[in-house]
Amino acid sequence: MNRTTSGNPALSEKVFRRYAAYAGEDVMTVNGTMNKTFLLFLLLLASAAYVWDRFVTMGSGQGLMMVGFLGGFILALVTAFKVTWSPYTAPLYAVFEGLALGGLSAYFEAMYPGIVMRAVALTFGVFFVMLFLYRSRIIRPTQRFTMGVMAATGGIALVYLVSWIASMFGAHVGFLYGNSTFSIGLSLFIVVIAALNLVLDFAFIEKAAEQGAPKYMEWYGAFGLMVTLVWLYIEILRLLSKLASRE
Repeated sequence: MNRTTSGNPALSEKVFRRYAAYAGEDVMTVNGTMNKTFLLFLLLLASAAYVWDRFVTMGSGQGLMMVGFLGGFILALVTAFKVTWSPYTAPLYAVFEGLALGGLSAYFEAMYPGIVMRAVALTFGVFFVMLFLYRSRIIRPTQRFTMGVMAATGGIALVYLVSWIASMFGAHVGFLYGNSTFSIGLSLFIVVIAALNLVLDFAFIEKAAEQGAPKYMEWYGAFGLMVTLVWLYIEILRLLSKLASRE
């Protein structure tokens, strides 16, 4: 069973092999990683609340939302390639993603009142359910399970990349953004894959801690977990919006 591989590119086996064999007193722990994940969440929440307030009170914030998406993407790439920078880049990533999610959430809330609280509740619900299933070993990150989740995640990324390129040429990919039964089913499938990625993330963090990875890897593990949670929240928000548009 390979528990050092995650479908999340930020928590890959390559990263594990490079940094897990560390000898020292200040080593990574699961509790330390969870604490840092909570801190990143607070930073994300604070910046999201700021943009949300601008949308509600001033009717603006689109610029900050776009800055958030672009900055978050750049910082994610930097963190993935410069793991030792994660104590600094991970908090910045959380702030920028908060700007992005705050604007995105306000936009959807304006169209479908109440949708954001449902999406937040479902995201946390999925997180704790997957954590329970992992800790109780009901779901085990076997090699076959890992390869299946990774393949599905890669396929989803490819579909979104192709749809983004197509949109640049004026093409509309209805099955991704419409509210047809197929589109809703596809969104549900993506949510499931995002949720299963959490299991791989948990396994990576636990194994890295067992192997005595350096202390700064707590920030990197927290960053990788936040990447999955942000993806999960966005996909749940999109799924709920498709369902609401049919009512």
